[in-house]
Amino acid sequence: MLHSPRTVSDVMTHTVIAVGREARFKEIVELMEQWKISALPVVAGEGRVIGVVSEADLLPKEEFRDSDPTRFARSLSDLAKAGGLTAGEVMSTPAVSVHPDTTLPQAARIMALRHIKRLPVIDAHGLLQGVVSRSDLLKVFLRTDEELADEVTRTVTAFLFPDGAVTVAVEGGVVTLGGEIRDRTLVPVAARLTRAVEGVVDVRVEPAEPAPRTPPR
Repeated sequence: MLHSPRTVSDVMTHTVIAVGREARFKEIVELMEQWKISALPVVAGEGRVIGVVSEADLLPKEEFRDSDPTRFARSLSDLAKAGGLTAGEVMSTPAVSVHPDTTLPQAARIMALRHIKRLPVIDAHGLLQGVVSRSDLLKVFLRTDEELADEVTRTVTAFLFPDGAVTVAVEGGVVTLGGEIRDRTLVPVAARLTRAVEGVVDVRVEPAEPAPRTPPR
């Protein structure tokens, strides 16, 4: 049976520091410094996420401190943020967010494409459930070699090579598939499925040479 992919709910931080729309600029900076985080969800009502304030949202105030922002601001958004005093005035909205059942590769792609470090995790009603960060997504690489070998054996080699002739060895997260692979057409499939196991750094396939056949006498 193939493994189920891990999701954001497996690694996200459930205790979240968030602010309301009226949070003051200095309060936001102090919270970021206190909790060593780069962004804060902005919530309204019972916890509905309406935006995110990140370091990038706050920087225009410092960037244009000694110049006229109306001349140098790259956009109307930067111009507004340079004069903003509250979370509601400087936040990015709508917030880029994910749901708890988002897979880790999907969350990683969103972060890479949007150039962001943290994503609010919301439920179907838009209510804040947690936060997932780049460091959270990297937690899968803390899995031990023994754990990886066990999962690859159970979910890949036992599935594709039930005769038990294919071996699994893991060192530093790098999986080596060895032994006698009779059907070489399954090699790309095995490599792809192994690479899909969370925590696998790389995959190598080193099949043993088949033993020479003894001619009949």
